[in-house]
Amino acid sequence: MLEQLKKEVLDANLELVKRGLVLYTWGNASAIDRESGLVVIKPSGVDYDVMRAEDMVVVDLDGNIVEGKLRPSSDTPTHLELYKAFKEVGGIVHTHSTWAVGWAQACQPIPCYGTTQADYFYGEVPCTRPLTEEETNTAYEKNTGLVIKEAFEGKNPIYVPGVLCANHGPFAWGKNAADAVYHAVVLEETAKMSAVTRIVNPQAKPAPQYVVDKHFLRKHGKNAYYGQGR
Repeated sequence: MLEQLKKEVLDANLELVKRGLVLYTWGNASAIDRESGLVVIKPSGVDYDVMRAEDMVVVDLDGNIVEGKLRPSSDTPTHLELYKAFKEVGGIVHTHSTWAVGWAQACQPIPCYGTTQADYFYGEVPCTRPLTEEETNTAYEKNTGLVIKEAFEGKNPIYVPGVLCANHGPFAWGKNAADAVYHAVVLEETAKMSAVTRIVNPQAKPAPQYVVDKHFLRKHGKNAYYGQGR
């Protein structure tokens, strides 16, 4: 079942390691087949060195295991809430990458200081509010997804393909699992650049909106002209 999607999800998980975003088992990637409504996700706590495509777990949007011998990632409920909330999203990644976690632990959004971030994120990368004690102790992972959804009220998740969970770390997404990994890599690098900006000038201001507009829309707007066409 969904053998090609399992391979894509395995490749996405391994790419996280290759790109230095995951140590040990500190992360996960998933993808959804929108036609069937089924999600393929990394198994919980399995070492990346021995993980195979057949180890990927298939679940429905209610979290029921449809296929797989292993338990799915403990973050599965978060992924499921995001797939239900963001209908255009086809893949999701969660990591504990250093620089993005730094901003998340500081409970701060990442300001869009310049064109690198603006090329991929239409403005700042938001940070969720901290979970309450009750939210943490009851359905923690599901509530993590719900608080991300809350942070995106009035925002386009395709224009801002990532978020920081307060006191936790980043989630990123895209049209498929590989695209989600790509955005996770970019998010980590822009988190690093923004931290350096704050060090050099603690009073630094975000880039002017017209600069953000220019860089984001030349790649992603209806009249985009970056690259060699679609």
